[in-house]
Amino acid sequence: MTQAKSLRIIQWATGNIGTRALRRVIEHPAMELAGLWVHSPDKAGADAGSLCGLPDTGVIATSDSAQIIATPADCVLYMPQGTDFDVLCALLASGKNVVTTRSDFHHPRSMDPAIRERIEEACRTGQTSIYCTGSSPGFSTEALTIPLVSMSRRLDCLTIDEFADLTSRNSPNLLFNVMGFGAVPGAFDQHRADHVKRDFAASLSQVADALNIAIDDWQAFGEYSPATRDVQIAAGAVKAGTIAAQRITIEGRCSGVPRLRFRANWYASSAIENTDWNLRESGWRIRIKGDTPMEVNITFPVSPEDYPSITPGFTAHRAVNAIAAVCWAAPGIRTTVDLPQVAANFG
Repeated sequence: MTQAKSLRIIQWATGNIGTRALRRVIEHPAMELAGLWVHSPDKAGADAGSLCGLPDTGVIATSDSAQIIATPADCVLYMPQGTDFDVLCALLASGKNVVTTRSDFHHPRSMDPAIRERIEEACRTGQTSIYCTGSSPGFSTEALTIPLVSMSRRLDCLTIDEFADLTSRNSPNLLFNVMGFGAVPGAFDQHRADHVKRDFAASLSQVADALNIAIDDWQAFGEYSPATRDVQIAAGAVKAGTIAAQRITIEGRCSGVPRLRFRANWYASSAIENTDWNLRESGWRIRIKGDTPMEVNITFPVSPEDYPSITPGFTAHRAVNAIAAVCWAAPGIRTTVDLPQVAANFG
């Protein structure tokens, strides 16, 4: 396969991220949309272009997995809400590479051995590769941090803080009923911390292996911080003394000492009791402690009104841009460490 070839791409699922990826594939100068799988019966039969705000393409959406598996293509952008390993194996064995935003493949060594072998066997059969990526985990935990640490010869601790300012998000059920903002602080639900740990510990384990850091164990814990005053956000009121901010920390430790750390900081107000959390606008802050101390801050310079429409691209676009590297990679489960640098093609 040469880089001059137009890559035939199948988009699998059209949720918030999938719809953004679909649009970018249709517009891409070196890609051709070959097929579209949709979960909703209401979308089946529609032209792909109409599902992402573009003119008709002639590619008709289908819910028939067998039809998609039989469609010739170079790569599938696999972006459903859950992972179907039977479908993935069929896609890979049929000769289609896969780029996915599902976080099941960040660290092959820690995967369930039986599932890993099934995927690897499908890759051998189809001479194909599979790679998972996104904005976080993915870019923030792997693609960004690895080159930053490349300037170090001693790394004491790498800390990635992710910040999400939820004050402009008008989702009362999510914020108040699901996430617990505005409630009286109590014990943090450990199941929520463990859910975040699953994906981020796998991603950071890939980095630990690349840096030859032997992590003894991964810990996950959550914390709440109450508001110091009444605040009004888009979703409703948060009273003083109730939960205004929360964070989940994932730590990889060696002999009890944290070496790699990810913290998700979610807040409905920055007027909180835990002032040492140092909340700031949405984005990432990466801190390197070692012989080359460093702090890198990334923010998103968009208005609160535009923020919801911009953020899906951070996940979808990296997946689209990774397609070429995955198509030309050796068969198997690929990672950010063993792939070449993912580059966008704007020409």
